Amino acid sequence: MNSIWSITKLSWKWQRLFCLIFFAGLSVCIHAHTSDRLIIGEKYHRRVSRYRKAWNHIIPTYSKIQYAGGMGLLSIGMGWDYGKQSQWESEMFLGFIPRYSSDEGKATFTIKQNYIPWHKPLGKIVHIKPFTCSLYFNTIFNDEFWTQEPDRYPTGYYGFSTRVRINLSVGQRVQFCIPQQKRQFSKSISLYYEISVSDLYLISAVTNHLKPSDVLRLSFGVKSDIF
Repeated sequence: MNSIWSITKLSWKWQRLFCLIFFAGLSVCIHAHTSDRLIIGEKYHRRVSRYRKAWNHIIPTYSKIQYAGGMGLLSIGMGWDYGKQSQWESEMFLGFIPRYSSDEGKATFTIKQNYIPWHKPLGKIVHIKPFTCSLYFNTIFNDEFWTQEPDRYPTGYYGFSTRVRINLSVGQRVQFCIPQQKRQFSKSISLYYEISVSDLYLISAVTNHLKPSDVLRLSFGVKSDIF
């Protein structure tokens, strides 16, 4: 009897030990699986965050409307500002040239890069930007203008494209910040002017000794900062 009881008692101890080992192993497996799922979930959220951030960079941060400047009588555009002080701006414009003496009006497209080296705050609302400089490329959507010389002209007769113009400009701005409680469509409004010249006018001024008033253009614009 004693020997049978001892064997039964020993078997019960082994059973308990086996159960403890089994549940301990199961707990480790569940914990490992849960950790893997958490790591996978974190990787997914980080990837989604990077994806959204990349698309957010594509959203324009401001809009503009400009009068004159070699981009058409009136141009409407959008742009992106960046840099530590938002000193860099990249823009795209669509413009319109009335027909004047031609048979029809014309559309223009402009890509523009601006640099604003510094600004001077005058209180909390007004900011002065005393100097801006720009480089921009402009084209006209019309068959009368060409990128390469037509065959009817001798080779090198013109030596330049009538469809694409390279322009340089300098100017100044005044920015008015809108108080946060009064903002509806934008956080600030800027008024600006620019004095510009195209590559063709600049070459003509040098070769033909033209006066600055013959080649320089004055333009005005309004900028609305959305973000």
